[in-house]
Amino acid sequence: MSTAMPLPKYHQVYLVLREQLHEGKFSQGVPGELALMEQFSVARVTVRRALSQLAQEGLISREPGRGTRSLVQRHLPKMDAGAHKTQQARLTGLLENLVSMGLRTTVKVLSVQRLPAPHEVAMTLQMQDGELVQKAERVRYTKEGPLSHITTWVPERIASGFGRKELTQKPILMLLEESGVKVGRAQQSISAKLADASMAQHLDIAVGSALLAVNRLIYDTDDKPIQWLHGLYRPDRYEYQMQLSRVGSIDAKVWVSKELSANFH
Repeated sequence: MSTAMPLPKYHQVYLVLREQLHEGKFSQGVPGELALMEQFSVARVTVRRALSQLAQEGLISREPGRGTRSLVQRHLPKMDAGAHKTQQARLTGLLENLVSMGLRTTVKVLSVQRLPAPHEVAMTLQMQDGELVQKAERVRYTKEGPLSHITTWVPERIASGFGRKELTQKPILMLLEESGVKVGRAQQSISAKLADASMAQHLDIAVGSALLAVNRLIYDTDDKPIQWLHGLYRPDRYEYQMQLSRVGSIDAKVWVSKELSANFH
């Protein structure tokens, strides 16, 4: 746990677990007290206080002999497939920037798996449940150290031509185009997330540290989804910049993106 954060340890544990509950991570049951003690490196009393707070908020149910279960109903974010062509054009610079960033950093491939698409992945990539996908996990580095942890899902029919070796050498957008895909547009959301024990180890930070969470869905020129990406970035080494300009009359107060860039330190 982070000793620099001004929050009690139990509250840090509570915040991380609450976030994971809303992500649907514990649909099969919340880990037991001993597992949580080991994960967060805290005492039993700290874990119990965090679980008690979650129970008071109605997020979990604790029953003797039956363990702890989640009461959170997960609502999946929807990706709009009908974005306008003008919005697609504004994202061209972002896609080029992502490739540039990939060429200026190094990457460690943690795993590459070929597996049936989980339901959420299949829905997002407009595939049939059980259709094969490639799941790849990587950590990207700058000269200062780890920058991001990236998980990508690509339909196997597209990703069959590249694997661990190629993902180590080239940005995945380049590999997609080399596979015959013409990248069209991207839809992206950025939010915040707290680092769990696994992510803290990958990114060399304390458990409970704040991260930038990026979800990005890439489409080809036929407007079919070809890649779903989940990225977690250290905010001290990554920043996202937009230049905005107002259009329309002074009463409209509408701001649009003129140029997008994703920079890193």
